[in-house]
Amino acid sequence: MTSQSAAALRSRYVEQAASDLEENRRLQQELQERLSMLKQEEALLGDIISLAERYEGFTDASRLPEQLQDERGAAKPKRAAAGAGSRRTAPAKSSSAGTRAKGGAEGKPRPVLLGDLLTKLLGAYDEPRLAKELRDELLTKYPDRNPTPQVVRNTLESLVAKGRIRRHKQQRSVMYTLVKQDGAGGSD
Repeated sequence: MTSQSAAALRSRYVEQAASDLEENRRLQQELQERLSMLKQEEALLGDIISLAERYEGFTDASRLPEQLQDERGAAKPKRAAAGAGSRRTAPAKSSSAGTRAKGGAEGKPRPVLLGDLLTKLLGAYDEPRLAKELRDELLTKYPDRNPTPQVVRNTLESLVAKGRIRRHKQQRSVMYTLVKQDGAGGSD
């Protein structure tokens, strides 16, 4: 082996080692980023479990955290922060909900859901109503309830999604009316 061929061989080894070192560092960086993402995911999953445990005692799974915040009053910010999580709801079944309600919260009467109150208020009108008007009327008729305007709008949109009320747009305003039940004597 000549000194020239030895130098060429050494040069190839150095180039290969440098390339392998660069690839190794790139993989380490990818793994560090992946580990960071996994740690964030771990923290998120821990928060979800914590929220699930916090709301475990509620007897009606269809109650939204925003409604709980409204029912408990806006003075408790930890309830408001907990309401920022996922909003999955399950339709309440009348037979199972009735049996669950019997084991309710230590004999306290269960507050009426915000959606039910808004539906009741809308039922008194034939013409569309603004969310602001409904909230103002709610505050007047139910002074113990103090939902934010956003909670009222979210609840109304939830009722729209469930088909219980109808949304009407007039220029830039969004208005709501109660959906008349077929076969219940409604003319609409």
